[in-house]
Amino acid sequence: MVQKQGNQFVVNDQPFYVNGFNTYWLMVFAADQSTRGKVSELFHQASSAGLTVCRTWAFNDGQWRALQTSPSVYDEEVFKALDFVISEAKKYKIRLILSLTNNWDAYGGKAQYVKWGKAAGLNLTSDDEFFSHTTLKSYYKAHVKTVLNRVNTFTNLTYKNDPTIFAWELMNEPRCTSDPSGDTLQSWIQEMAVYVKSIDAKHLVEIGLEGFYGPSAPDRAKFNPNSYATQVGTDFIRNHQTLGVDFASVHIYADSWISQTISDAHLQFTKSWMEAHIEDAEKYLRMPVLFTEFGVSAKDTGYNTSFRDTLISSVYKTLLNSTKKGGSGAGSLLWQLFPDGTDYMNDGYAIVLSKSPSTSNIISLHSTRIATFNSLCSTKCKWGCKKKNPLEEFLYHDDL
Repeated sequence: MVQKQGNQFVVNDQPFYVNGFNTYWLMVFAADQSTRGKVSELFHQASSAGLTVCRTWAFNDGQWRALQTSPSVYDEEVFKALDFVISEAKKYKIRLILSLTNNWDAYGGKAQYVKWGKAAGLNLTSDDEFFSHTTLKSYYKAHVKTVLNRVNTFTNLTYKNDPTIFAWELMNEPRCTSDPSGDTLQSWIQEMAVYVKSIDAKHLVEIGLEGFYGPSAPDRAKFNPNSYATQVGTDFIRNHQTLGVDFASVHIYADSWISQTISDAHLQFTKSWMEAHIEDAEKYLRMPVLFTEFGVSAKDTGYNTSFRDTLISSVYKTLLNSTKKGGSGAGSLLWQLFPDGTDYMNDGYAIVLSKSPSTSNIISLHSTRIATFNSLCSTKCKWGCKKKNPLEEFLYHDDL
């Protein structure tokens, strides 16, 4: 299992810094024999680039090829598809962050839970009642319990005992705009983090937040991308001080949050956004922080591959600057990696490594540096220098 030691991830007491990616639709592709091979193809390409962690959905609520067709009712063939995704990840030595539901309508999410509640006769007026209504919370808990206790039909391992799983994510990008104070979402996070841990004390848990600062830290609101971000019911520092939450998650979307026209302001925001959250993770949270989604859309005005490469390099550089100091910057996950022949799924952010040689080279180089550090232990530098930690030693000699 990946574990947390202070503000670092470790495996067998050795540092585990993350260079990873998102591909959210793996389970749906695996559910169809005609597209299942794309899952293996993607993991092969990612592994070849040195990527070690993938974030993907462990939910599809009431939609096309649904995993959960109605509360606590599952399509066994789709569950076997998720089994396959996990078994293939293991084969390619890739660990998985599995998200358990969505804030957004895609793949069902909280809106679907509310629809189920209404169909059962509940008087519900807002999708945000997902976070507060006892029945809807019981639906979500039942899903958590089913997934964590699932026995993989390919490996015979129960999910909660499988080290291929890096962490559980409570929800993709939770927001509760009906309560800007943050109290409603905070209460839900507290309840659900402890519930996950009550079933599975071995795996790490994270929330799935975008990283917006809320009312508990007014002095940090200046780092938010806009004033609206303060009003969505999330509160980065307060939320992550919750019992049962092991590490912080942050997303980076300058092109969605600031402007859809490419400019240097995107790079400046990305750097300050990351540095602020790394500092918070060190000072207040004392935990690792993963930047679990970042990217830039090819649909943006002024987009070109060169800018994407610059953005990715900037994210990697900021992380390495933290890591050199033994800081909380624990890694990042690109949004998102695609295999060949899946362009019809592209939301604008897709990276196809075979078609993007310059981007692929940047990813592979960063993977090499991270892998080198992960293989080092805190012993005397073989070159005889006096740097503070193994990565600083490595980067010092790498730069020379």
